[in-house]
Amino acid sequence: MSSHGILSDLQLADLVDQGVVIPQEPLADGQVQPASLDLRLGRTAYRLRASFLPGAGRTIQSRLTSDLVMHTIDLEKGAVLETGCVYLVQLLEGLKLPADMTAAMNPKSSTGRIDVFTRVITDGGEAFDQAPAGYEGPLFAEVSPRTFSILARTGDRLGQVRFRRGGHHPTQEQTVSVDLEGFDNGVVGYRARRHSGLVDLAGIGAHPRERFWEPVTAPDGQLVLDPDEFYILASRESVTIPLNEAAEMAPIAPEIGEFRAHYAGFFDPGFGVSEAGGKGSRAVLEVRGRDVPFILEHGQPIARLVHEPMLEAPAIAYGQVASNYQAQGLKLSKFFR
Repeated sequence: MSSHGILSDLQLADLVDQGVVIPQEPLADGQVQPASLDLRLGRTAYRLRASFLPGAGRTIQSRLTSDLVMHTIDLEKGAVLETGCVYLVQLLEGLKLPADMTAAMNPKSSTGRIDVFTRVITDGGEAFDQAPAGYEGPLFAEVSPRTFSILARTGDRLGQVRFRRGGHHPTQEQTVSVDLEGFDNGVVGYRARRHSGLVDLAGIGAHPRERFWEPVTAPDGQLVLDPDEFYILASRESVTIPLNEAAEMAPIAPEIGEFRAHYAGFFDPGFGVSEAGGKGSRAVLEVRGRDVPFILEHGQPIARLVHEPMLEAPAIAYGQVASNYQAQGLKLSKFFR
């Protein structure tokens, strides 16, 4: 067992009894993952005029004034969160971290693949997606659909949290490049269709792919990214996360500037491991063009996969129970059929 690293599923399950995770409702089935805990939307969404960070010494609730909040939305019956808008939702999970534990948050894979921009803020927060050691208080999710409007409800899971003891100690970094040679019938990816229908977060496999996505090809191994268009691509490399490690996708070179990947990227122990049914698993890349058209070439580096140790191996590795993305190649979000 390592003296520092990411908490495993067994350790995560104990955090409620220890008072580290404070849920407003009992944890739901499947909420505990091999190396992360899914975070659930609460009962009310605030439509904001703009994103914000509360800043040192200030609570999120104190910032929710009439100058910032345009209106409130009841999520218990379900509500549409529209593209181009910024919403803030208190999560059903709060935290009371011990002095030697930090927390990091990230969108779930299914969230990133529908181009929903989401990040977590804390009371006193001066950075997104981080809860410092000793933090005690609520968690709020900022949610901003970029391409598809979504139908969301209390309990839906757009993000996840990892808990870490002993600081961040990467063990290795793996460069991830893009595959533009094609999968089925020369298709190398998908581009989101603008002005498509609504994505119901309860509708797993309920949305026809062709209504929301158009396939793209890359003649001569090149793909031109159009400005502000959203693409689903796949890595050239297979990805394997051993049982004693977890990983996270990170930018490879922010200074490139002409595109970015969404990086909805926690990779659980067991992802891509043959014994867990993951032989040949690729990383799916959520890519958005920026200011000018940009040529992406086959094999071009596009992200980094940063590995770090687990405190202990999980009881159940990724893929040993029902999983949407084990052994994936080029794969859209679980909401599409």
